[in-house]
Amino acid sequence: MDHLRSIVQFLEDKTILVIGATGFLAKIFVEKVLRVQPNVKKLYLLLRAPDAKAAAHRFENEVIGKDLFRVLKEMWGENFRSLMAEKLAVVAGDISFEDLGVQDSDLKEEMRGQIDVIINLAATTKFDERYDVSLGINTLGAKHVVEFAKKCSNLQVLVHVSTAYVCGEKGGLIKESHYKMGETLNGVSGLDIDAEVKLARAKLKELTAMGSSEKEITIAMKDLGISRAKAYGWPNTYVFTKAMGEMLLDQLKADMPLVISRPTIITSTYMEPFPGWVEGVR
Repeated sequence: MDHLRSIVQFLEDKTILVIGATGFLAKIFVEKVLRVQPNVKKLYLLLRAPDAKAAAHRFENEVIGKDLFRVLKEMWGENFRSLMAEKLAVVAGDISFEDLGVQDSDLKEEMRGQIDVIINLAATTKFDERYDVSLGINTLGAKHVVEFAKKCSNLQVLVHVSTAYVCGEKGGLIKESHYKMGETLNGVSGLDIDAEVKLARAKLKELTAMGSSEKEITIAMKDLGISRAKAYGWPNTYVFTKAMGEMLLDQLKADMPLVISRPTIITSTYMEPFPGWVEGVR
């Protein structure tokens, strides 16, 4: 338990940026931090939203409105709302864009000057997601996160949550080695992330010019993702785009302290804040 105590101690008086704050793991992380380390300084919660009002609405409905926060509400009682106001700052953004899609220049400067830790939990986990969408979030999103992190003057660590299945369909002992740019599972050379992005954009432009329906575009872009993944040895679009995201992190991190976490299948809470809390189809 010593390592758990050391983590709790480390988080004291820290300012943390949580990216993808409406996700399953992100909600659990936020609840846990507030419950075990109420002396955390601040949590910036980046939510995909067009503006602050929409972000606040998503936060209320998709984060603290969940039963997951029941124990925390019981602990703090009538002071729960004041705790939320003091410790949490909801930020509208989108990691598909540079600067994480944060439009407010003053807010960006404030964040860059205060953030100590960045936790990137944003992802689309659909195996057959549209290729353009999956590239935007899982691949280019990782690039935009590390570029933003470089501008944070007090940053102590960037934690990027990936997936164990970037390693593909292998048996036996799998080493925790990181991907180098252009590395593939089947040894086929020529993987170029910029070229993949251009290919997806060109395909989307072509389909739009042809007057394809939204349904037709979705099917075609999903098929493109699967075919590109299998061309280089990955079984689906999700793990392929997550692997490319790891490649960009390795290439761009320089001397930044970086942790890449590769969890396997995630189910429900085991003990905390109570057993069995789960969300979505798992």
